[in-house]
Amino acid sequence: MARIVKYETKKGNRYMYIIENGIDPQTGKRSRVVKRGFKKSPDAKAAAVDMEYKLGISNLDVKNTILFKDFAQEWLSVYSLNNKKLSTIKIRKEAILILNHYFSFIPLKKIKKKMYQNFLNDLKSKKKLAYNSILSVHSAARMIFKYAVEQDIIMTNPTQYSFIPKDVKTVQEIENEAIKEKYLEKHELKLFLDKAYDVNKETHAMLFTLAWTGLRIGELAVLKWKDIDFEEKTLSVTKTYFNETNKIVNYILQSPKTKTSIRVIDIEDDVIYVLKKHKSRQNILKLELGKNNYHDEDFVFGRTKHPYYGYPHLVSTMSKKMKRILNKCPDIKKELTPHSLRHTHTSLLAEAGVELIQIMERLGHSSDKTTTQVYLHITKDRKKEASKKFGELMRNL
Repeated sequence: MARIVKYETKKGNRYMYIIENGIDPQTGKRSRVVKRGFKKSPDAKAAAVDMEYKLGISNLDVKNTILFKDFAQEWLSVYSLNNKKLSTIKIRKEAILILNHYFSFIPLKKIKKKMYQNFLNDLKSKKKLAYNSILSVHSAARMIFKYAVEQDIIMTNPTQYSFIPKDVKTVQEIENEAIKEKYLEKHELKLFLDKAYDVNKETHAMLFTLAWTGLRIGELAVLKWKDIDFEEKTLSVTKTYFNETNKIVNYILQSPKTKTSIRVIDIEDDVIYVLKKHKSRQNILKLELGKNNYHDEDFVFGRTKHPYYGYPHLVSTMSKKMKRILNKCPDIKKELTPHSLRHTHTSLLAEAGVELIQIMERLGHSSDKTTTQVYLHITKDRKKEASKKFGELMRNL
């Protein structure tokens, strides 16, 4: 196993790797491979892994017997060094689990294009995985086999020219594609939020903020008071929630989903009012508990139950809270999640006449099929009205 050593130069700290390469048969002395000059430790580690392959001292030294599961694990270790976003690494791990189910004990060189395409077809026809799920697995596979080619483990990449099978929809299915269950109508939202207020004011504050801002559930979970400017009436989104183990204390703050997710949005007086009321209740709880019993990291929606006071809510917990409220609203017969409030926000913005590009900016993404679908559905009548006005104008010439 290579050792990574930091040393000082006139230009600052640098890193080098040292690989023990056995005994030189001619001299009888210990042989070492050393390379200097890396600016970052991860770069040195990645280069050391590459060198170990070339020297034949890694566990992948015999090309004809390298199993997929072994190489996939080696690839993941290198990939993880250069990707600090834990949620992305988790996605790659999940993809490898699926790939291992099919290819685990097959030598890497025996996995051919037809075998790999059959694997993709099987994920669709037998496993019934959604297109995006298969795409995620395929993305990991492409990187793994590409790395194998780069390391001279295999000659060709079996994922090249493969395709993900899609469902072919009829015209009628496309026309009748239901989207109404993905969001609440205006009167339904009022009913839902009123009921939430009656049941639990903390839960109401969370759901109200989601519905009035369009935040993602992970963005809301780690929202901090310093992110809210009560004077300017703005809310800054700079981070999101990650918790691989689903243990409350093991949460991690990480950068948002995409660059466009980092944004500042305007908020209304209604939101300011709800948040200030919520802050007052939170301050009372902090005084009652004392500093030693409250995890005070400035979270807006810290937990209010023993023993994890102040910690961010698990996403699953927030979903349960919403379901509990929906169960008390018999007039709302829809299967909804906290993310549905993001779609609800989209629908109401569209109904208010806000253009799609402005909605996308507010939500923090450049493209989203469901958002576009909801927008087009809501603005359909408005577009008909535009056509009608144009016709009237021309007939009056």
